[in-house]
Amino acid sequence: MVNLKPLDDRVVVKVLDAEEKTAGGILLPDTAKEKPQRGRVTAIGLGKLTNEGKRMSMTVAVGDEVVFGKYSGSDIKINDEDYKVLRESDLLAKVAK
Repeated sequence: MVNLKPLDDRVVVKVLDAEEKTAGGILLPDTAKEKPQRGRVTAIGLGKLTNEGKRMSMTVAVGDEVVFGKYSGSDIKINDEDYKVLRESDLLAKVAK
């Protein structure tokens, strides 16, 4: 369990593993795998502070699966697990269940 508390409109995302097979069933070696762009939200900040001093509510919640840009956010590694710290605006979409 990671105990990170992001600030303002930032979220902590646990990066999900890259696909190991293609759609046709071919196994990919580590060097051919694409950088993962999906993850699960593990922590959220309080929200962005407006000019009037009010907090905007976050549109994602802990446990949501999200898609983010390939090179967005900051990569961190804790206990051999990959995480990203991103601004909420860097998230591209929530994955519908």
